Amino acid sequence: MSVLRSLPTPHAPKHTALDEVLNLLPPNLRQMLSALPPAVKDSVEEIRIRQERPLMLGLAQGDCFVTDQGVPVAGTAAAYTVSAADVARVTQLVSRSSLYALEEELRHGFITLPGGHRVGITGKVLTDQGVVRHIKYISGFNLRISRAIKGVADRVLPYLISPTGKFYHTVLVSPPRCGKTTLLRDLVRRLSEGIPELGWPGSNVGVVDERSEIAGCYRGIPQQDVGPRTDVLDACPKAAGMMMLLRSMGPAVIATDEIGRREDVAALEEVLHAGVKVLTTVHGGSLAELADRPALQYLFKIKAIERFVILGRSKGVGTVEDIIDGRTMKSLGVKGC
Repeated sequence: MSVLRSLPTPHAPKHTALDEVLNLLPPNLRQMLSALPPAVKDSVEEIRIRQERPLMLGLAQGDCFVTDQGVPVAGTAAAYTVSAADVARVTQLVSRSSLYALEEELRHGFITLPGGHRVGITGKVLTDQGVVRHIKYISGFNLRISRAIKGVADRVLPYLISPTGKFYHTVLVSPPRCGKTTLLRDLVRRLSEGIPELGWPGSNVGVVDERSEIAGCYRGIPQQDVGPRTDVLDACPKAAGMMMLLRSMGPAVIATDEIGRREDVAALEEVLHAGVKVLTTVHGGSLAELADRPALQYLFKIKAIERFVILGRSKGVGTVEDIIDGRTMKSLGVKGC
């Protein structure tokens, strides 16, 4: 028997979501971030690259800066300062050396990458009669790491499905970076797959992913697992997308991210009248804050939403601070889970 065959097969290093993004950085930045402690790597949500300013990370527990040796620090004095050459090289890598090929995406201020990761871009914006046409003189990037957390929806699903197996019209409410898109994505996956223990059969789900964050589509193909019966309209305005799905795809549920404009609310009302279930998110810290917004006041007035899930950070990112019955506006007694 060969000696080589008798040796144990070495385990390949674990490939993480952060690794996918690091491959899009120039060697010097890649080396710095690869040297981060494992606990920091696991909690990176954003990499902020700003020309002539310190390299910064957005972590689950807060922000920090990074030295040229890959050491996280609280202050800026020892942090690595991003150079113009760094920004130029990142621009080449994320655009594959062709910004014009990505001109449509640049109008929205971000590029979606393989794996569903997103790169926000800042610089000089060129407009034509008030419409954004292009971004030039790029000076900064925000690389947002896309991580799906399967099973995160399990704790709230019993409160969102009735004893008879009916899904309640639901809005997820939270400030930025509190996990609402992660929860939304997992709810879409479960509703698409089916939840037999709660009497919900696998159903067609339509997703209007205006910011390419829910499914993380790359060239139209979802990079995240959003379920086998899910149809995605990527980079599509919410109001138009909801009507497109309603007319052509026969969804049982329509899901969107971050409603807030009057046309979004009007489209939601059309979906409600068509007998299709609604699942969406909105920025805010409380229902009182939402009720003050003119575009959302009508939803409160007609009591169309049956469940409000309030998310926060009291016990870490994605804490379910409360679940409110939208008809009675009373708490269902779910706090801090």
